[in-house]
Amino acid sequence: MTTTLRVVLDDAAPVGPVAEASRELARGLVRTAPSGCEVSVLMPAGSDETIADVRDEVPGIARIDTAPLARRELATSWQLGIAAGAGGGMIHAPSLMAPLVRHDRVYDHDQTVVTVWDLTPWEAPDELPRTHVLWHRAMLKRAVKHADAVVVPTHAHAEALRVIAPKLGERLRVVAGAPPAGFGVPADEVGRRRTQDLPAQYVLIDGSRQAGLDVAFAAVVREGGDLSVVVTDVGDDAAAKVADAAAAAGLAESRVHVKGRLDTGDRAAALAGAEAVLAPSSITDHPWTVVEALAVAAPVIAADSDVHREVIAEGGLFVAASADAFAEALAQALGSDAARARLAVLAGDRGRAFSWLGAAERVWQLHADL
Repeated sequence: MTTTLRVVLDDAAPVGPVAEASRELARGLVRTAPSGCEVSVLMPAGSDETIADVRDEVPGIARIDTAPLARRELATSWQLGIAAGAGGGMIHAPSLMAPLVRHDRVYDHDQTVVTVWDLTPWEAPDELPRTHVLWHRAMLKRAVKHADAVVVPTHAHAEALRVIAPKLGERLRVVAGAPPAGFGVPADEVGRRRTQDLPAQYVLIDGSRQAGLDVAFAAVVREGGDLSVVVTDVGDDAAAKVADAAAAAGLAESRVHVKGRLDTGDRAAALAGAEAVLAPSSITDHPWTVVEALAVAAPVIAADSDVHREVIAEGGLFVAASADAFAEALAQALGSDAARARLAVLAGDRGRAFSWLGAAERVWQLHADL
């Protein structure tokens, strides 16, 4: 008898780190499937072209099950506790997007496991659209009632989520995220940076959240050099806010380069060319940009938080979340070629700790334990 693990792929046209992570995990699950096990995909209703794309992106899946509703309607349906024909079986969701309804794990062998990467909807809700916040909070409530396990990327996430949802108890499990398989410095890195119109010397900051950007901008100004700043993963609706925050800190417009979501190769090239990668946010969110920076041995300077301590370990510098502290760390990291090289080696060593194959093996073990 074959055991099937159904992986929820959230969106027909995904962007962003969680969407990429979902596909990376699905590929890892296929590659690490135990004997007698297979992987299928559960996704919202979409076109034949979309289904073909998923088959190309996740080779080796047994089948694709599509729900009877498109993504927006399906998200609302699942928020209301209506499985919409998608429930049953052994389900693993790499996000909170899952049919969280009553099921029988003991007799029917149904399982539902969801993942929480980001606690911004609870810790900094003003940074997000109200509908986004309400949906995530409602889905976590459903997870508390119906999930057999909730995966988080760090033990720091688990501790924070226990405060938000104490009834999850021992159902919290830690499975770390990773950079895309094969993520590394591309052979054409210089050309990619030229195409992106990146400056000669710059620090890079993840702009997917506004938290901490003012600190990072002020630190670059106080460091006193002529470094430029590249801010990546900035949504179209946030670009003006990022530019305004940089100007308020005293950064000339010519020194600020605001980018949206770059493709994998361009991200690797941008990170590899950075003098340092700054991570000023202390929100309990998986630091995707930091993990990718470690993979390409980019020096990392991060706000001292439990998440950063756990993810970066000995691979970077930790400082207080203040402009003065970041400026001092920048001066230290870039004070000599030897100092920067040392940080790069430490980052590269730590970067080897993250793997989607390792994550997939832990997911299979989690479902076996259930």
